[in-house]
Amino acid sequence: MSIKLRDAKTIDETSFAYIIEQDVAIPLKSGDIIRCNVYRPKSSSISQRYPVLVTYGPYGKDVRYADFHPKSFSEVDKEHHTEHSAWETPTPSYWTSHGYAIVRADEIGTGQSPGLLDTLSAATIDSFHELIEWASEQSWSTGKIGLLGISYYAGTQWHVAARHPKGLEAIVPWEGFTNLYPSFRHGGILSNEFLKWWWNRQCASNQYGLPGRAARHWGPDTIEGDLTEEELKGNRVVLMDELPHARFRDSKFYTSTNFNLEDITTPMLSVANWGGILLHLRGNVEGYMQASSEFKYLRFIVGRHDLPFYYPEEVEVQRSFLDAFLKGEDRVGWSRKGAVPAVDLVLRKGDVGYNNPVNERKFPRRQENEWPIARTQYTKFYLTPSQELRTTPVDPATPRKIGYKALGTADSQQLISFSTPPFEVETEITGHVVAHLNVSVTPTPGSPAPSDIDLFLSLRHMSSSGKEVFYTGTGGEAVPITKGFLRVSLRKTNPDHPQHRPWLPHRDYYSTDVLPVIPNEIYAVDVEIWPTNAVFEKGERLVLNVSSGDTDGTGWFRHSDQTDRLENTFGGTNFIHFGPRYLNYLTVPIIPPK
Repeated sequence: MSIKLRDAKTIDETSFAYIIEQDVAIPLKSGDIIRCNVYRPKSSSISQRYPVLVTYGPYGKDVRYADFHPKSFSEVDKEHHTEHSAWETPTPSYWTSHGYAIVRADEIGTGQSPGLLDTLSAATIDSFHELIEWASEQSWSTGKIGLLGISYYAGTQWHVAARHPKGLEAIVPWEGFTNLYPSFRHGGILSNEFLKWWWNRQCASNQYGLPGRAARHWGPDTIEGDLTEEELKGNRVVLMDELPHARFRDSKFYTSTNFNLEDITTPMLSVANWGGILLHLRGNVEGYMQASSEFKYLRFIVGRHDLPFYYPEEVEVQRSFLDAFLKGEDRVGWSRKGAVPAVDLVLRKGDVGYNNPVNERKFPRRQENEWPIARTQYTKFYLTPSQELRTTPVDPATPRKIGYKALGTADSQQLISFSTPPFEVETEITGHVVAHLNVSVTPTPGSPAPSDIDLFLSLRHMSSSGKEVFYTGTGGEAVPITKGFLRVSLRKTNPDHPQHRPWLPHRDYYSTDVLPVIPNEIYAVDVEIWPTNAVFEKGERLVLNVSSGDTDGTGWFRHSDQTDRLENTFGGTNFIHFGPRYLNYLTVPIIPPK
């Protein structure tokens, strides 16, 4: 299809308190074009310039938040209830009223931007890079660009910031993955259900040229008209056609967008949600730890994935940070080294319920100067054959083992549990957790010999009454403290890697790292459990679940791809082994009081 550039449409200025330019076309070096909407303050001066917040993604610059996710929109803070509010992006009315311009662009192949729909590809980052530089050169721009957005609009920030586009002065990745591999393959295990749902509902539904978008209230129909089904199919790369085959981090899918977090030098505020235990949390912590930025901050939040970004107190944090680096108005101290502590924690203390924004605001906050916290006491809790967690090893003189059915599912919940005694004093756990386990698999009689083991771990919080304390997950579901995963054939670690730590084992996940798993052989493995926080009051207990499949609290992020978890490969019975040669333990980050 031949694309004819047309003039952008300026919306009637009397209707809104800001100027809107719709469908501004930006030619790219590749020959593609992308279209964006520009929202900027009204001014009596034609030469007035503003710092710019840029977002670039596949969900539709013109798809109203109210249509995209009506229930979520109904719960968003009222100041962000506007006609131009869009899912996971800054609200134009708010930011223009505080002296910012907003550029919201459709990613190539989506909305009004023609071309190949190929989310999270090298083309995504290339075009995002050009968009930022374009925004820095406009007559209404001061040349200072900030990035602010949730999830997809956060994850791509890391990538593009590592390339240092002209004008980029600050980033706020709010719940945003960094390394795609551990976000999509937990410990090597494909997390397929969310990704399939996400692709179909939020990306494919907005493909450029898709008929009927306006009728479905999914933004306006395509400017140049509809494409045929054959044309649409030829213009998209379907994520779930790619991911099952991209089993290792050296596959083309992952290498094509690989980057080094250490290349990031832009001032950054990384915002991590303790409840985001299956997609973003690890990335926000990892991004903070590895970025080379002189001014970098890590802020933790709780609550659902969609709402906290728009809480008034959190929007004020966003604005104060961006004002400091984009306007030179630093009323907090972000741009003065050491003036603001690097880490701002929310402490999950007490049972406030889950999916309850009012009660979750009762959690206290505390600031720290570093991550991980310097005074952390890494404490081993040993697993015992009697299914306890003890601070001293209690292992039998002769070997023993505990078994559970392999290839568990979220319905069967094949698992075993280990529990601490009641804590004698209030105990805070904050940081990175590792489980060291000795595991094996035994075939089911008459069935093929299995050749791998999948480990699914959960940490749970039990009250003194025996009731579980739940936290809020991404979609508002009840989740445990945190989770961890490992495919045992990918157990190999790289102790020589600069990011390897005793409390955070580094894995390359290369195709050359695959190790054999032979039935009835015992393998010592270190399982990374995602970073976490929980405060246990006197009489409460920490519980470790070990399973062969998804357990409660997995929510949207199930691991159910049958080609990834074949019965012939993962069947049988899994075992944890105990004895003088087989110590099993959790390394837990306990934080003493200041």
